[in-house]
Amino acid sequence: MERRQETVGQENPADVKKAQNKERKRSSVLEVRQLPRDASFFLVGVASRFVQRKDKNGNPFWDISIMDETGQLDGKIWSSSEWWDIEGDGRTRLNALTDEKVLKLEGNSVGVQGKVVEFRDQNQYNFSVVYYVDQEKYPPHDFVRRSPIPLVEMEEDLRGLIAGLREPVRGFLNRIFFELGIWEEFRICPAAVSMHHAYVGGLLEHSLFVAKSARLMVRQYEALYPELKEEVVVAGALLHDLGKLETYRLSPAPQMTLPGTVVDHIVLGYRRFMNLAEQEELDPGLALEIGHILVSHHGSREFGSPTLPATPEAMIVAASDDLDFKLFFWKDQTSLLEAERSISDYNPILQRRFWRPDRTVSDEARTIS
Repeated sequence: MERRQETVGQENPADVKKAQNKERKRSSVLEVRQLPRDASFFLVGVASRFVQRKDKNGNPFWDISIMDETGQLDGKIWSSSEWWDIEGDGRTRLNALTDEKVLKLEGNSVGVQGKVVEFRDQNQYNFSVVYYVDQEKYPPHDFVRRSPIPLVEMEEDLRGLIAGLREPVRGFLNRIFFELGIWEEFRICPAAVSMHHAYVGGLLEHSLFVAKSARLMVRQYEALYPELKEEVVVAGALLHDLGKLETYRLSPAPQMTLPGTVVDHIVLGYRRFMNLAEQEELDPGLALEIGHILVSHHGSREFGSPTLPATPEAMIVAASDDLDFKLFFWKDQTSLLEAERSISDYNPILQRRFWRPDRTVSDEARTIS
């Protein structure tokens, strides 16, 4: 295989200076996503997804997702792009179809030069130069996004939620989280690969917000529906995505496991929960009520639930889960808008554009008591 090696000593000083300037002007994912069309950028992050495809003419191209601590960027690498290995002292041109460093790019740190273009009235990010960077200088774990909420705060919230429940659910949750080791997995697990809460601690953050929202709903409705069981709602909300512990892994960015791909988190979670309930001798009727929440929390068969919510507790958790999912997308999409824009690009997953209304208060409104 023919490779071209260029040492630092052979490089043009002007090229070195240009590369150094690019390093100083390195953008974050969030900054790139806020750029206008036709803008160029340089970005370093970890390749969380890397898939080779072919265009209609049979030419190879690559779908790539790059993550840093500010977010995730999906882009395209076309067959005309350049590939370079700059891990050592020199620069080596890589063959994208045969070089091991390209074939196993996923999970490693990369640098990309690219441009924001328009495709079907949406922003698309095309990468014209890809660099395999020094993995010690740019450790992949340094670029993995984490929940914006401190772990210590989320652990406090979790313990507080559990402490407020009645037995036997309180003891059951304490045992499975903090005695049987689930906490060690749960506190770092992502809630997805690329959709919502796709970062370290995302599952814990999402589960806590679903549980707190669901608990508020119970307290709102308990006067009319005194039969509502708060402990079933909170337990179901905290455990509704239990199967994601087997569905996703960090390597170091979120990735799908084989069981997650071919079985799905709902089935995996129900199986794991029922095994734990049997092991901890939880009342079978109570276990079935909580288990029903796990298998119905997506709210419809169209979205993957094998059954529909059939109890008030299951309906409340499904509604809370759906709300947290949609609010995450609203925040994620509207945070990218330039100051003069209030409408996001079309979101095909939720089939809508998101609106960020003007939150400023006029002088006239301030005078109204």
